[in-house]
Amino acid sequence: MGPIVRNILIGIPIGITFVDTVGYIARVDGISMQPALNPNSHVTDYVFLNRWSVRNYNFNRGDIISFVSPKHPDQTLIKRVIGLEGDEIRTIKYKLPYLRVPKGHCWVEGDHTGHTVDSNTFGPVSLGLVTARASCIVWPPSRWQFLSPVLPEHRVPLRISKHQPA
Repeated sequence: MGPIVRNILIGIPIGITFVDTVGYIARVDGISMQPALNPNSHVTDYVFLNRWSVRNYNFNRGDIISFVSPKHPDQTLIKRVIGLEGDEIRTIKYKLPYLRVPKGHCWVEGDHTGHTVDSNTFGPVSLGLVTARASCIVWPPSRWQFLSPVLPEHRVPLRISKHQPA
């Protein structure tokens, strides 16, 4: 067996393990996370989706996460965590004006209110659907930055659960 074939046979499992365990780079499509991601129609952001950081379902309000869509399981969405289990949320045009986030769930919203499909459409998201946290913008170079958890003031939960980090 030649060295090229051997390197391929070794490299493929290592690459798959890295993507499944550590993370990968993904393109962000759409305007739902403007202005944080894709700030205008001429810029498409690519982010590093950190799978390692959510392996214990440990994330904070304000984190930008990716998750499997509860409505369309073939789609992966990227939104901001607004509330964690036990938090009381004021919803935006959801079937209930207020909601306590159930155990094992989080409440997510796009930053571009009115131009996003998020928990206000499909309700709380099961933590089991969360796949990664967006930790930094890696492309284009003019947008290189780490993404820190920021919760818009007007979306802070009405009551924050004592069992979760603020």
